[in-house]
Amino acid sequence: QVQLVESGGGLVQAGGSLRLSCAASGRSISSYTTGWFRQDPGKEREFVSGISWDGDRTRYADSVKGRFTFSRDNAKNTVYMQMNSLKPEDTAVYYCAVREGTALPVERFAWKYWGQGTQVTVSS
Repeated sequence: QVQLVESGGGLVQAGGSLRLSCAASGRSISSYTTGWFRQDPGKEREFVSGISWDGDRTRYADSVKGRFTFSRDNAKNTVYMQMNSLKPEDTAVYYCAVREGTALPVERFAWKYWGQGTQVTVSS
């Protein structure tokens, strides 16, 4: 089993940047396909970005393409999501999740382990 801890959230003005981190313990994160989701109160948790365990595939939601970048540091057992040109609609709790296999599904139920989330607030 793997444990995931997100960090890096905070309050930022529109147009600003943040880098989220997801540190794994208990097992190498490189053995999992990893993704980021976000959830605003009253809304469904939505897929944001992901990378397959072998690093061959990435996937981004249309709403973040060109602004968010997913990366992984296997030596630190950590994945990151660099978020640039942030918008107020990016405000949400961001969650890191992992699953086995190489697919990058957008459905929440397809992901096995989750972190507890980190709040991102973008002011206008």
